[in-house]
Amino acid sequence: MTNFVEELRWRGLLHDIMPDTEDYLLKNKTAGYIGFDPTADSLHIGSLVQIFILKHFQNAGHNPIALIGGATGMVGDPSGKSAERNLLDEATLAKNVAGVRENLERFLDFDAAAENKAELVNNYDWMKDISLIDFVRDTGKHITVNYMMAKDSVKKRLSSESSVGMSFTEFTYQLFQGYDFYHLYQEKNCRLQMGGSDQWGNITTGTELIRRKAQGKAYAITVPLVTKADGTKFGKTESGNVWLNTDRTSPYKYYQYWLNSSDEDAENFIKKFTFLDKETVENLIAEHKENPHLRLLQKKLGEEVTILTHGKEAYKNALKASNILFGKSTASDLKSLDEQTFLDVFDGVPQATVSATDIEEGLDMIGALAAKTDFLKSNGDARRALKENAISVNKEKIKEDYSITKEDLIANKYVLLQRGKKTYYLLVVE
Repeated sequence: MTNFVEELRWRGLLHDIMPDTEDYLLKNKTAGYIGFDPTADSLHIGSLVQIFILKHFQNAGHNPIALIGGATGMVGDPSGKSAERNLLDEATLAKNVAGVRENLERFLDFDAAAENKAELVNNYDWMKDISLIDFVRDTGKHITVNYMMAKDSVKKRLSSESSVGMSFTEFTYQLFQGYDFYHLYQEKNCRLQMGGSDQWGNITTGTELIRRKAQGKAYAITVPLVTKADGTKFGKTESGNVWLNTDRTSPYKYYQYWLNSSDEDAENFIKKFTFLDKETVENLIAEHKENPHLRLLQKKLGEEVTILTHGKEAYKNALKASNILFGKSTASDLKSLDEQTFLDVFDGVPQATVSATDIEEGLDMIGALAAKTDFLKSNGDARRALKENAISVNKEKIKEDYSITKEDLIANKYVLLQRGKKTYYLLVVE
């Protein structure tokens, strides 16, 4: 086994650690878990740190357990929240749990033959059969209200600054999470819980329950919440969250998010969101500082995390799509893009609708540029641009006598017009 805690330390992934945890992990192979909240049918990149920690834990020789909160998802975690969350019904939770499972299987090795295989558990499986009377009698009696009230997540919501207070439902959350740790301690010999720094209170409730109810010893590690250097929220764009599912965030947009990192963020993220070793990372950072305009860190970061999340083929397609706007590319490159990636690449580009009949008959360039669209101001402007050899159809220069036909359609629906290097226009065929 390798030193898991030291791996977290140099990557900037260690926030709080319970005394003796590092020593215990060096001497004992154990199971450790992190909980994932099934509030959507996909995780977003805000969950990536937790996934990477489980993978580092597995790489260090231990058994990672990913706990999906099918039961606690019905209650709602108050940590870091200023208001009560909407509760989910069973059908929605089941759909979300399946989506989260698919996300996790891309990163962790669940192969039953693996010596330190990952496991996926759902706390609904053991919580669903426990009655309220049994829970308060067998579990609630071990943790005092004074202990629960002392937690930061509770104090903030009960303070005079909070206008919403806290329901009994959310107040009990830490007991539910504590019971999860106790259950995994008993059933899976799980001695460690990990999570974000806002989870310290919930995690230590679990270690306390194990101490009082099972007379056992358990351990805790938390990691810093990821922030961006400019103060904006990590994992958010103008259009919302950056998701791990391709139907929510395409691999192209996913790759672009990492590629657009600032130099300071890229230096931070390359440690946290790749499995590159320390020497490789340090060499990359040094090389980047010598030639920052080459954006070596951002490119390597984008490559590594996109391949990990979506695979090599998706990364190659994302790279190809990126080069369409910023590098040399051909009509065949354009036509190889799927419709969603094509639309992502040219998001915000002005467009006009032309009829399928026009394309079947062959749409002349004056019509495409001006008469049937407003790409250029007039037919005269269109003729001048064509004579100047400034017009391209699907990235290829054309002459005035060119006609747009079905052969030019991208995804059977689009034609990309271009004047010069940077002015694009989209024809949508209906």
